[in-house]
Amino acid sequence: MSSMITTSTWVPRGFAAPFPAKYNFDEAEFERIANLAKLQLDDANEDLQEAQQEEGEENTTTGENDPSASDDKSSEQNGETEDIDLDDADLKKYDLEHYDDDEDEAAQGQRMDMFGNIKSLAYYESNKEDPYITIPDGEDDEDDDREELQILATDNLLLAAKVEDELAHLEVYVYEDEADNLYVHHDIMLPAIPLCVEWLDIPVSKNNVDKDSTGNFVAIGTMDPDIEVWDLDTIDCMYPNAILGQGGNPQEEKKKKKKKKSKKANDEYHVDAVLSLAANRKHRNLLASASADKTVKLWDLHTTQCAKSYSYHTDKVCSLAWHSVESTVLLSGSYDRTAVAADMRAPEAKAPRWGVESDVENVRWDPHDPNFFFVSTENGIIHYHDIRNAPPNPSASKPVWTLQAHDESLSSFDINAHIPGYMATGSTDKTVKLWNIQPTGPAMVVSRNLDVGKVFSANFAPDAEVAFRLAVAGSKGSMHVWDTSTNAAVRQAFAHKISNKLEGEVKERLIGVEEDESSSDDEDGEGEEENGDPESMDED
Repeated sequence: MSSMITTSTWVPRGFAAPFPAKYNFDEAEFERIANLAKLQLDDANEDLQEAQQEEGEENTTTGENDPSASDDKSSEQNGETEDIDLDDADLKKYDLEHYDDDEDEAAQGQRMDMFGNIKSLAYYESNKEDPYITIPDGEDDEDDDREELQILATDNLLLAAKVEDELAHLEVYVYEDEADNLYVHHDIMLPAIPLCVEWLDIPVSKNNVDKDSTGNFVAIGTMDPDIEVWDLDTIDCMYPNAILGQGGNPQEEKKKKKKKKSKKANDEYHVDAVLSLAANRKHRNLLASASADKTVKLWDLHTTQCAKSYSYHTDKVCSLAWHSVESTVLLSGSYDRTAVAADMRAPEAKAPRWGVESDVENVRWDPHDPNFFFVSTENGIIHYHDIRNAPPNPSASKPVWTLQAHDESLSSFDINAHIPGYMATGSTDKTVKLWNIQPTGPAMVVSRNLDVGKVFSANFAPDAEVAFRLAVAGSKGSMHVWDTSTNAAVRQAFAHKISNKLEGEVKERLIGVEEDESSSDDEDGEGEEENGDPESMDED
């Protein structure tokens, strides 16, 4: 069974509900789903009618061109009528006309005294009516399920977008740091290959909840142009809480359903794959999305409508990041080999633009100095720019420093929000590298092959208590959490930031979930460090 994890993200502690709710499919939920899925049902019905009409036309044409076929069909029908005569004396005794009728009298149950000496036995249609049964049906099972689903305040959720064979879904992991445990809590089925996930701390289209309250939701971008928003505190959901895009407006789609879907970019929704998502942590109702249709769109999560569309790039837009201080400034990276920092309040203003040597993979702001940002590229290079030194044109860009981090595409990298100068990079060359960024530039601390295949995701945990934990996933479909503070080289480089001063030899911690023997990547590679031995999964 082939599988891979295309992207992942953490959920900070304290946002997940201690006991996630079971999905309640009531009349209101049915009506909501019916409205969201109305176009799909109408389209399917329309396609069926068209197919039936075409088949009817073909049959009509065949009958006109071949009279013998019509005669044969007529004779067959006549033959069937002549062969079956319900008034035939031999058939009448079998009463075939009433063969399928229900026999009401026979269906009624027998009296209990048919068993002889148990005439006085009392029985009840429901256990609720039986005075001797005091434990309701299923109560023990519900308590067990509730305990298994419990999420503690010290647990982190880890969201991984996974593809197995032809099925796509979002796996919701629970990471228990103290217990060295990582397991799948529940999953969410997706309509297409997932490309990006973004955690949201605001409820979206949730009934009986204040729209500005704290929530635990996720937005998912896929190969489809629509963005799905799901509630992480509800398990076994059948349909997303909201759809951002054309699929979320059935009335609008109904007007256009007879027209062929247009691939032309517009101001209302994306028309191609969604490659990146970025939630604004200060203006919590705003979500930015980047697409292969070359546009960036700003969504209002209160209304689930597109508030504004931007066209800063001439090719696919693949990465987004909001500024941590100037909360209306959005950094975007594109396959047109440029990065743009634009104020979303001034869409007509000329935005500064920086150029790089190849297609952009990811962009990040420096969390410890808001005047600087990082750009990673397909050639494995990281550029570090000062936003105050905007070039007159992209070709004149002058980065503060550049780093050839990998020989292949730098598919993922992250900057630790709690430990200044601590950076992780992941590449399609199957390695993860940890860096110490000093005033003179970055220096590599350690390089490791964690046996996840080509690395597609490498993210530091968001909480200070687990700041050294790095989640790594890739083409083999397995998720690992590496406690980098147990690595000797990391302990030496960031000794002043490590709280647990353990003496003597420290065994490295690498926590994972057991996978099936088969995987999507049968290539050799194989958990070795450039200057060390393969690491095993430890459970201290």
